[in-house]
Amino acid sequence: MSNFNQNLEKYAELAVRVGVNIQPNQNLTINASTEVLEFVRLVVKKAYEAGARNVYVEWHDDVITRTRFELASEEALSDYPEWKAKGLETLAENDGAFMSIISSDPDLLSGIDPKRIAASTKAAGMALTKYRNYLQADKASWTVIAAPSKEWAAKVFPNESEDKQVEKLWEAIFRTTRIDQADPVEAWKQHNDSLHTKVEYLNNKRYKKLHYKADGTDLTIELHPTHTWVGAGSENEKGNFFMANMPTEEVFTVPLRNGVNGVVQSTKPLSYSGNLIDNFSLTFEDGRIVSVKAEKGEAVLKQLVETDEGSHYLGEIALVAHDSPISQSGILFYNTLFDENASNHLAIGNGYAFCVEGGKKMSREELEKVGVNSSLTHVDFMIGAANMDIDGIKEDGTSEPIFRNGTWAF
Repeated sequence: MSNFNQNLEKYAELAVRVGVNIQPNQNLTINASTEVLEFVRLVVKKAYEAGARNVYVEWHDDVITRTRFELASEEALSDYPEWKAKGLETLAENDGAFMSIISSDPDLLSGIDPKRIAASTKAAGMALTKYRNYLQADKASWTVIAAPSKEWAAKVFPNESEDKQVEKLWEAIFRTTRIDQADPVEAWKQHNDSLHTKVEYLNNKRYKKLHYKADGTDLTIELHPTHTWVGAGSENEKGNFFMANMPTEEVFTVPLRNGVNGVVQSTKPLSYSGNLIDNFSLTFEDGRIVSVKAEKGEAVLKQLVETDEGSHYLGEIALVAHDSPISQSGILFYNTLFDENASNHLAIGNGYAFCVEGGKKMSREELEKVGVNSSLTHVDFMIGAANMDIDGIKEDGTSEPIFRNGTWAF
């Protein structure tokens, strides 16, 4: 077996055994592109070998997706199949596990009217609210991993020959997910433990606010009074461990919905709904986004912010050292799963229930009452930089360094 095939086997095994950590007799639903058929087949095989009851694959195809946005009626773009939403809810309610294998072209919907994209995104968000709330409260196990498509690989490695582009992107994915190490499962265990030392430190500090300073950024974020920092692995409702993102380098929590003030500048492009948004800034007053500016994709960004009332607020703040392995690779992935793990980031939209004490048992209405944002959307964008400083401000107003020059200060 070639080294590439060995790594592919290890990657599929890692996704099943550590990512969703499939349990005997558990159903697994995989969302994937037709571009990565062979890899999906391998994941399905590994899942059944691990004891999965059924493995369901929800296929999508970039060409068909683009065709729909070009030719479907406005009315049709506002439809989302009720049967599909109900099916996902039923699977989540019955201890199903979920894996997304992302691979789409970052420019897939370039040139499509942003209003058409927004209509489809909003329809899906509304239909899938209950299902997504299950996942964002960790009631079900889920993971997001990646596999290269030709179009994505060409975007990341434009100077490589066509036959080398996909190969180079696979190599980068293997490195960032620790597949190149002798025992990836053990490597992930150690990585999980390392991130949890940061989590424990921050949870013990109980900072009231964070103050971010960098070129173009001067932002203060108030933390929820019962906020909880989390990172790397999680546990579902049954107490089974899973790893929601692979790779991951972040520790994160929720802001107080109305406690964000100042301006923040993006430091990496955001790939959103088949479009790239770049060099943008957001201004906040009492939590709400009051100004949106972007050199590229401004109309798309404005549509994102206008999704609903909650999309005018933040739902997540995440800390990632600027010298993280993904950042050190020097690769711009044009994919949030990777780029967010090279950079401090924030998320527009829905807040995670498990980031406040007792949140997993609260309804969305109860979460809203205690200041956790609620929205149909949740979109991460990158703000970290080599010169970023972050201070933790205590209840008595004193401050301590958390980040200096883009990396941890403790």
